[in-house]
Amino acid sequence: MKSAIRHALVALVSLPALAFAQDKPGDAPAKADPPALKDPVATVNGEKITKAELDEALGDAVKASGMKAEDLTAEQKLEGYRQILDEMIMDKLISKAAAGIKVSQEEVDAEIAKIKKQFPSEDDFKKQLDSVGQTEKTLSTQISKMMQQRQWFESKIGKTADVTEADAKKFYDENKTEFEAPEQVKASHILFMVKKDDPEATATKQLEKAKAAAARAKKGEDFTALAKELSEEPNAKETGGDLGFFSKDRMVPEFAEASFGMKPGDISEPVRTQFGWHIIKVEDRKAAGTTPFEEVKDQLTAYLKSDKQRKAVSEVIKSLRADAKIENNLPAPDAGR
Repeated sequence: MKSAIRHALVALVSLPALAFAQDKPGDAPAKADPPALKDPVATVNGEKITKAELDEALGDAVKASGMKAEDLTAEQKLEGYRQILDEMIMDKLISKAAAGIKVSQEEVDAEIAKIKKQFPSEDDFKKQLDSVGQTEKTLSTQISKMMQQRQWFESKIGKTADVTEADAKKFYDENKTEFEAPEQVKASHILFMVKKDDPEATATKQLEKAKAAAARAKKGEDFTALAKELSEEPNAKETGGDLGFFSKDRMVPEFAEASFGMKPGDISEPVRTQFGWHIIKVEDRKAAGTTPFEEVKDQLTAYLKSDKQRKAVSEVIKSLRADAKIENNLPAPDAGR
């Protein structure tokens, strides 16, 4: 889970994820320096992007990717420069276009609060920021800029990305095989975490807590309330441990075997997985079959809208580029690559 959140945070603060080429096994990476770069490395409508700015952005991106700059080959570094410079060029174009959009600090703070909820504690949030080279102040600045640009794009796209129920139904009817679903279970759980390197005494202590929670649940206490009170899963206070419907292959084996072996209303004894001890309550079951349109309508509408938005944004970006005077001074990629 932390890995997914880390990547989401990296994307949110606009640090490009570099697709560095990997050397073949056994190859010794060529650590030669890339060709000397012109300074400025680019101009956008007469505004310069300096080599120092590009180097700083590359350093941030390399740190966010978990690599070290000194481990990059000359070609990897040059490809990184190309990717980041393209992002910087577009950022200048979009920032200038969106300059008239006003975003309040209250809106920014609300976005940061949403991000913080994805972490177990304030300390974990700050550690994650540090790992991608950010502070809460720089994150605030980045989010303000992101929201400004997002609102500008929304103003340009308008209703072109709207999706009606009829649009969603047409897609559903033409792609019914995509909505065939295996057997599913709806369940909630209470988690008592046990980390990989925890001593057995910790696992035993957590097991006792899990047994006590199971006993309370089986005596009739509200399971959702117990999950909010006891579960160590992030967001448990908001979700009450609700996992919704899931197929067997979506869960780790021990959890899947236990939950699919239960009937609606059943509450399990403690179940051990790589995450710790779980108390599971099965709420409902669905037989395998084609998921009805009504059950996927909202999700499908959101998917189709997202696809339309992506295409509309691409068209807006093309238009920005076409109307701009851009000079990119980086060496061009080899035609044969």
